[in-house]
Amino acid sequence: MENIAYIQLNERKVRLLIVQSRNGRYRTLEEVENYYDLTQDIVEDCLLSPKSKTDILKILNIYRYTIETFNVGKMIAVASNIIVKARNYRGFLDEIYTNTGMNFIILNDDDIVKNIYLSCMANIDASKGYIVDVNSYSTYILKFTRRNVVEYNVIPYGYTNLTSTGRSVAEMTAMVKKELKKASLVKSYENDVIIGCGPSFVDVSRIAKKLTRYPIDMDNNYDLSAEATQKVVDFIKTLDTQKVKKIKGLGPEGTESINGGLAIINALYEVMKLENVTVSTASTIEGVVLSNLVGTANEKYSDLLQNSLDSYYEFKKEGLAINVHVYDMAILLFKQLKVVHKLPRAYVKPLKIASYMFDCGKFINFTNYQKHSFYTILNSDIAGATQKEILIAAFACTCQNLDNFNLPEIMKYKEILTDEDVDAIRKLGVLVNLAVNLNASRKNIISDIVCDILGDSIIMKTVVNADPSFEIMQSMKISDDFKKIFKKSLQII
Repeated sequence: MENIAYIQLNERKVRLLIVQSRNGRYRTLEEVENYYDLTQDIVEDCLLSPKSKTDILKILNIYRYTIETFNVGKMIAVASNIIVKARNYRGFLDEIYTNTGMNFIILNDDDIVKNIYLSCMANIDASKGYIVDVNSYSTYILKFTRRNVVEYNVIPYGYTNLTSTGRSVAEMTAMVKKELKKASLVKSYENDVIIGCGPSFVDVSRIAKKLTRYPIDMDNNYDLSAEATQKVVDFIKTLDTQKVKKIKGLGPEGTESINGGLAIINALYEVMKLENVTVSTASTIEGVVLSNLVGTANEKYSDLLQNSLDSYYEFKKEGLAINVHVYDMAILLFKQLKVVHKLPRAYVKPLKIASYMFDCGKFINFTNYQKHSFYTILNSDIAGATQKEILIAAFACTCQNLDNFNLPEIMKYKEILTDEDVDAIRKLGVLVNLAVNLNASRKNIISDIVCDILGDSIIMKTVVNADPSFEIMQSMKISDDFKKIFKKSLQII
C-alpha cells in the first residue's frame, strides 16, 4: 500500500490529489484545488508575470506541507500544454523544482487524449463511440473502438478562451460550428455513442437536471438530451454573470465560463445532429492516476461494474468479508427461482450491486444498516451501470428489511421507475437478504442450492461442506417475508 500525490498545473488552477494505491486500485485521501487566471499572462502577454509566479509558488509550497502530512511516497506532477505559450515557462518550472522538489511534466495532445480515454473507460461502459472533452482552451474529439483510440481531432476553442471573447452564446455557437465542420471525425460521424466530459458537460448537465426536475443527484452516466440542452441555452441567455454565480452546484470554472462551454456543447448537438450525450466525470488527472497504477490493463475493464465494486471494497472490506459469496448466492437464487420471481435479466445488474454492497450501510450505523445503504450506494461512484440500475439497487438493498419499503419515497422517482421496477425492488431485497443469511457463519459452508418448486411451496436443498444449521436457522427467519413477496412457503434442508 502506498500514498501517491498528483499535482496538476494549468492556466486556471493548481490541483492536489492524494491517493492510496493497493493491488492496482486506488482511493482518494485528499483533494485540494486553488483557482487563479493566467489568461492575460499566457494569451495576451506570453509571459508569466512575477505576481502569478509568486502566487503559484505559494500554493505549491502549502501543498508540500499537505503531502508531508500524508506520508506520501511518490509525487507525480503534470502541467497543461497551454503553459508552453508563456516564453518564460521553463525557467518557472525550474524555479518550482528548486523550491518544492516538484518536477512537472508537460502533457502534449497525445498524453491528454490517452489520459481522457483511460478515465472515460473507467467510468462509462462502452466498447466503441466518440469522446468529447471540453477543456479550458481546446476541445478534444476522440473516436475509439475495441478499447483503442482510432483518431482524434483538436478544436481550438475551450470554455475559457471562448467566454473571454465577450460574445453571446449564439455568436460563440456559430464560431464553434465553423471549426467543427472542418473536423474529420465530425464529417464522418455516424450515429454512435457520444461521451461528454470536462467541467462544461458536468455543469450543463447539473443545470439541465434542475430545469427538468431530474430526481437523481449523480453526474456520471447522465443522459443529457438535446431538448434538455436547449432548455439550458434558453435559461442561461436570460441571466447575467452575477445570477449565474448563484446557481447551486457550479464551481468557479462553471460560474465564469458556463457560456463558452454551453456554446461548444450546443454547437456539437447542432452540427452532429445529436439526440443525447452520455455525461462522464472523467478527467485528465484521473487518467494520469490510472496510467501509473501497477497492474492497470484493458482486461481490468472487461467487466466494468465488477471492477468498480471490487475497487470500492478493496479499501472497505473487513477480515471476514463475505460480499463475493453473498453476490454468488444471490445470482444462484435468481436463476433457481426464475419461474417464481418472473423478473427479466435486466435486473441482474441491480441485484449484483445490492448483493455485493449489502452491508455498506454499516459504515454509517450498524442499527438498521440496510436503510443507510440507500445513500451509500447512490454516492459510491459506481461505474458500469446506468443511473436507473443504481437507483433500483439502492432501494433493493434497503429492502433486505421489508419494513424499510417506503412507497412515497420511491414515488419521488416515478419519472424513472416503472411499476415493474417497484415490484422488483422488494423481490430483489428478499433475495439479497436470503443470500446474506445463507452465508450467516461467514465460512462459505453452502456451496450450491437446488430448488424444488411444488405448488405453493419451495423446498430448497443445500449442497454443503460443513454443518449448515446456523445458515438454515437464520434463513428460515425470513420465510414470512419470502411468502409475503413470492406467495410461496419456503423450506430449507
